[in-house]
Amino acid sequence: MKPDLTQIPTNPGCYIYKNLDGDIIYVGKAKNIKKRVTSYFTKKHTDTKNPGASEKTVQLVKRIKYVEFVITNTETEALLLENNLIKKHKPKYNIDLKDSKRYAYLLLTDEEFPRILTARDKKEKGQYFGPFTSGETRLQIRDFLIKTFQIRTCKRLPKKECLRYHIGICSAPCTHKITKEKYLEDIEKAKQILSGKTKEIIKQLESEMKKYALETNYEAAKHKKNQIDALLYLDEKQNMERNRKYNEDILNFVIKQDKVYLMVFNIYKGILENKEEYIFENEEDFLEKFLIQYYDEKEIPKEIILPKEINDGVKKELQTQKLTLKTNTKKEKLKFTVPEIGEKKQLLNLILKNIENAYFLEDDTLEELQKELKLHETPEIIECFDISHLSGTSTVASMVQFKNAKTDKNNYRRFKIRTVEGIDDFASIAEVVRRRYTKLKTDNLQMPNLIVIDGGKGQLSAAIKELEKLRLNTPIISLAKREEEIFMPGNPKPIILNKKSKSLKLLQRIRDEAHRFAITYNRNLRKKEIK
Repeated sequence: MKPDLTQIPTNPGCYIYKNLDGDIIYVGKAKNIKKRVTSYFTKKHTDTKNPGASEKTVQLVKRIKYVEFVITNTETEALLLENNLIKKHKPKYNIDLKDSKRYAYLLLTDEEFPRILTARDKKEKGQYFGPFTSGETRLQIRDFLIKTFQIRTCKRLPKKECLRYHIGICSAPCTHKITKEKYLEDIEKAKQILSGKTKEIIKQLESEMKKYALETNYEAAKHKKNQIDALLYLDEKQNMERNRKYNEDILNFVIKQDKVYLMVFNIYKGILENKEEYIFENEEDFLEKFLIQYYDEKEIPKEIILPKEINDGVKKELQTQKLTLKTNTKKEKLKFTVPEIGEKKQLLNLILKNIENAYFLEDDTLEELQKELKLHETPEIIECFDISHLSGTSTVASMVQFKNAKTDKNNYRRFKIRTVEGIDDFASIAEVVRRRYTKLKTDNLQMPNLIVIDGGKGQLSAAIKELEKLRLNTPIISLAKREEEIFMPGNPKPIILNKKSKSLKLLQRIRDEAHRFAITYNRNLRKKEIK
């Protein structure tokens, strides 16, 4: 059984494959998550007889049961996040990237006259910048800084200046052509650029590029353009690889139809390690109440980044709680940040984007479906039934539930047909509808906003009779496969939706999922009977 791929976004980001036990077995990144994930489930990777199939990928795909994803702003951020997740979880089917050149750093050495070197790890003393996901860009930046600030490259200081000094790309600290103070000033400028403070340098280079272009010196202009591109790369906000020595939690939310959709990113020393999602009723001071409950049994980080201010009482409570933690040996105080601009604000916006894709991607589809079926409310919860049997034996039924147009597998149900002999889909539908909604009504549980029956008029009529007996007025339709006709109570003619409409595609997806679930259950029962 392959995982549900219908709700995967087309944004850049990371996809996370999990097995039946919920263990992470593979992490990947993509410019378009949906396109990449879908490609795993083509015949190339699912058919072992395919000569082009990789045995390792075939084995991976067999074990994928769940897909999760994290959206990023750029493919670069996705690549960095992928690296972080692989380091943390060490998935079975990922290659070991510890020696990969694309994750190298730039090192500003801790020497009397520092150098800028490429470093694959952090074993040497000095300041590290990166990692850089592009080897070409990393070398461009290194060469640019060395040439611009005439930084030495020799391992040992020679006794006399070399050719590099004579061609103007080294200041020759070896023979005191530059004072130590002036050399360290230039090193400080290079450090500022490596730290992302590049705007003034970029403006200067842009001016030079335009000058060369006006003089038709296009080669020199292109060289300046390459230098600008290298510096712009440094200025790109790599939101998922933040060079911090402490832990942060970043939290944002959306309020819609009296519900709060909230997401927390847990960042440990600059590495995104966890994403948590919550849905609850909107009420006064919900954010303060959430924070108190959330940190009641959790480690409190050094900084909590929020979209709005919270009251001082909750701040003091959490600060006191953090100071009394046994693990807080240094007695670090808790910092609350509500950013209006900058990198942290961008992270808050990134969480909003993830919330949007997690919960509201199909809002317009549900609104369209409500309009097409003339429903009184948005069908946020849809339940669909299907019957499966083999020549009248092992008759079973399935019920799948979709919440906000997404599968809610915790609320899937399977039924063995108890009261029907032989082939009788109408009576079978009647039985499972009766059993399902008798239980919901008896236990006073939430009813769906729409019931979908896989079938035509006969199946629909059987289901309607059972709802009437239970005195329920839940909206109900049936969807017939051949012409994709929608039948509704009291409507003699079927509704025919545009084949390209989002609402029809959603109904088809729900119906097909119910059919798949029923077929799987039927097959499993028959296997047990054969044994």
